Amino acid sequence: MIRPRIPEKLRQLPRRRPAKEQPKPAPAAPTENKELLAQRDRLLEKFTVMQADLGGAFYEMAIRDHVRLDVLTRKAAELQRVDAELLAVERLLEIERADAAGLCGSCGSPYGAADRFCPQCGSSLVPAKAAA
Repeated sequence: MIRPRIPEKLRQLPRRRPAKEQPKPAPAAPTENKELLAQRDRLLEKFTVMQADLGGAFYEMAIRDHVRLDVLTRKAAELQRVDAELLAVERLLEIERADAAGLCGSCGSPYGAADRFCPQCGSSLVPAKAAA
């Protein structure tokens, strides 16, 4: 391989060193309650395991042609209870965020400051007198 010949003037110039990159400051993370986050993570893991367990139980019963609805109903009710608890924790976390302006009067779901209708149930968030 033939190397190109570098002129003497260029060889004597000091080599440029790469500029040191300034560490970028980490974006400001929203401050959320660590206990609520830990509780949400625990509930989410429990929900996932219970959901897989319910599906597995139904599958095992179905392949044996011995489906017991009482067992499945009990497991589904427990799963629904954990899901409701998870939803409540997620709503509390959403309320703590800066963009949550309040709770819907109809369903209790948090909404943003610019919302005119509830994102969950669709009911009007603007009082009837103010809308007219």
